[in-house]
Amino acid sequence: MVVLNNSWDDILKDEFAGENYQKIRKVLKYEYSHCTVYPDMYDIFNALKYTDYHDVRAVILGQDPYHGPGQAHGRAFSVQRGVPAPPSLVNIYQEIADDLGIAPPQHGCLESWAKGGVLLLNTALTVRARQANSHRDIGWEVFTDSIIKKISLFKSGVVFLLWGANARSKAKLIDKDKHLVLECAHPSPLSAYNGFFGCGHFKKTNEYLIKMGKQPIDWSVQ
Repeated sequence: MVVLNNSWDDILKDEFAGENYQKIRKVLKYEYSHCTVYPDMYDIFNALKYTDYHDVRAVILGQDPYHGPGQAHGRAFSVQRGVPAPPSLVNIYQEIADDLGIAPPQHGCLESWAKGGVLLLNTALTVRARQANSHRDIGWEVFTDSIIKKISLFKSGVVFLLWGANARSKAKLIDKDKHLVLECAHPSPLSAYNGFFGCGHFKKTNEYLIKMGKQPIDWSVQ
């Protein structure tokens, strides 16, 4: 039984009880007992635990967790304190500095964003060590697509930041008449210069939220 201790428990109760999640559980039971899997099993749903459904004002979609030791802790692009910020996160910090004049922090833990209304959701919530995308096809995308659809259907005025092909493929799940969808290249060093740098998404997010009468996001990392 998954207990998130917030409004997601009721919103996702059918998902957790459904056949797809039961299939995921069976796979994870084997994987965690036979392989090294990230994040720690108690951190899998941290994105939901730290950002209540009612508090979501922005959604940043990642692909799957970091697959190196000590990095992943259940939030897209975020790493645990004491772990060097990965290159994609370094580029995110650089764009925030260029866009808003906020100096990059000294760590890569984005917990303050999560607590401040940014849902940091990977489309797959687990991964085998050093095997990117290894859990992509075990049912996670059905589960996380449902989360995206529920936010789109039942909320309004949310900003979805879709970086890279995997995230941008989810745009079709979002009602663009009710929400703002911002798309560009992934912040990875391989693609950041193809449209991520200079995208201005952080300023655009806050301008939209203010226009909708909502509190802007504090993009400084505490």
